[in-house]
Amino acid sequence: MADCRNQTAVTEFFLLGFGDLPDLQILLFLMFLVIYMATVVGNTLIVVLVVADQHLHSPMYFFLGNLSCVETCYTSAILPRMLASLLTGDKTISVSGCITQLYFFGSLVATECYLLAAMSYDRYLAICKPLHYSTLMNIRFSFQLAAGSWLNGLWAMTVLVLFLSQLIFCGPNEIDHFYCDAIPLIELSCSDTHQVILIDFILACVFTLPPFLLTLTSYMCIIATILRIPSTTGRQKAFSTCSSHLIVVTIFYGTLMIVYMLPKRDTLRDLIKVVSLCYTVLTPLVNPLIYSL
Repeated sequence: MADCRNQTAVTEFFLLGFGDLPDLQILLFLMFLVIYMATVVGNTLIVVLVVADQHLHSPMYFFLGNLSCVETCYTSAILPRMLASLLTGDKTISVSGCITQLYFFGSLVATECYLLAAMSYDRYLAICKPLHYSTLMNIRFSFQLAAGSWLNGLWAMTVLVLFLSQLIFCGPNEIDHFYCDAIPLIELSCSDTHQVILIDFILACVFTLPPFLLTLTSYMCIIATILRIPSTTGRQKAFSTCSSHLIVVTIFYGTLMIVYMLPKRDTLRDLIKVVSLCYTVLTPLVNPLIYSL
C-alpha cells in the first residue's frame, strides 16, 4: 500500500477517452451526438407506445418499456459527459463525479441484467407453458419482477460505492477510458484495495451471475421446446416471439463478457474501449430497431 501522508489527495481524474485521435474529435462528437439523440428518441417512443396503446398492456411489453427506460438512463449517464469532453477538450471529472457516474451506470447495467432475465422467463412461460402463461405471468407478478430488477441493481452498486468512497487517491489520476469504471478507478487508489476488489467480485457473482444463468437456462428450455414442434411453420412462429430478445441478450452479454474477461494489457486497451461502446452505446441504439422490426 502506498504511503499517502506526504502526498496531496487527488480531487479530479482525467478521462482520456479518445484523446489519441485529436483530428477526429469533431467527427466523433457529431457521430455520438446523432447516436445519443436517436437512442433517446427511439427508446422514449417505445415507452410512450407501451403506456398509450391498450393492446400493448401485457407483461412482454411492460418489460420492454422498463428496458427502454433503463437504456435511456444509462446512455445518459455516459454520453452527455463524453460529448462535452469531445466538444470542449476538457477531460477532467471530479472524484465524486466519477463515483456518481459509476453508481448510476453500474446500477442500471445490473438492472438490465435482471430485466433481460425476467423477459427470458416470460418467453419461457409463453412458449414452454402456454396454457398456464396467463396465470403464472400476471400483471402483479410482472410488476414485482420489474421492481425487483430495479431494486437489486440499485442495491448492488450502493454497497460497492460505499466502499469506493472510503478509498484515498493520491497518485496517478488518468483513466484510459471514456467513462468511470470500477476496476480502473480501484487501480488508481493508494489505499489498501484488497477488500474493495473482494466486494466487487462478490457483488458481480451475486447480482449478475444468477440473472445470466436464468436467462441461459430459459433459452435452453425454449430452444429444446421449439425443436420438438413438428411443423416448420410452428417452429418459425414460436421462434419469432423470442428472436428479437435473443439478439439483444447475445449482443449485451457477449460484449460485456469480452470487456471484463479480456486481459487488462496496454495492447488491448483500445480494443476494450471499442467493445465497451457496443454495450454502452450500440445496444441502446439498436434495441428499438430490433424490437420494433
